[in-house]
Amino acid sequence: MMTQASDTEGRLVREDGQTIAWKRVDGSGPTLVWLGGFHSDMSGTKAQFLADWARANGRACLRFDYFGHGQSSGAFVDGTIGRWRADVLAVIDQLTQGPLVLVGSSMGGWLAVLAALARAERIQALVLVAPAADFTEALMKPGLPPEAFAALARDGVWRRPSPYEDGAYPISQQLLEEGANWCVLPGPIAMAARVRILQGGDDPDVPWRHALALAEALDSRDLVFSLIRDGDHRLSRDVDLARLLSAVEEVCSERSEVGAER
Repeated sequence: MMTQASDTEGRLVREDGQTIAWKRVDGSGPTLVWLGGFHSDMSGTKAQFLADWARANGRACLRFDYFGHGQSSGAFVDGTIGRWRADVLAVIDQLTQGPLVLVGSSMGGWLAVLAALARAERIQALVLVAPAADFTEALMKPGLPPEAFAALARDGVWRRPSPYEDGAYPISQQLLEEGANWCVLPGPIAMAARVRILQGGDDPDVPWRHALALAEALDSRDLVFSLIRDGDHRLSRDVDLARLLSAVEEVCSERSEVGAER
């Protein structure tokens, strides 16, 4: 009979005194590390689904909130891709051991790629859901209306309307400018890890061709790109969660050695 894994939670203190809230299911590896999307948090449907699965199956799983997100400290408007990448690396380095499977959604897909490049020896696989690589340059800037550029030039901040939140959330000039430093497309992107990409064909935020461009840029020899024709950006329906779990189970079970010979 399988024993359920235990839960722990806490706050990771960063060098500048800011704190990163995290929750961990302790169990066997490889450890799943959930990387959420832009302006999302670790209580979302997919993150909770993976944590529940890990708990029921004795598997290790870690989720957390980036700086300025969810239960972590800091103001969202002060966040940048570089800051959130640093949060991911701090969490990996200080809260995990052994091989990892990074599960990244939207912006988390971009951060998962950046983390895999920085910690290649630790990363067994990437499971990416609607990965928004380079979104500040490739997806956000081109879609900004004239009033956004005027507000950014005048105030350094524009409040972007959101269908997912009450009201709007701030986009800063710093976010857009700094994000250009971390672009990975058009590649090639050196990647020894296995990669699974789930992408909705009806995603209004990350066009499926953009996600396909990332798949083409990654030079992993074990990469599967799955287009879900009627899928949206969140891919949180029961059928989508089943696909996510199938991808996670596949990359966890078929190879255990990180950095296996390619």
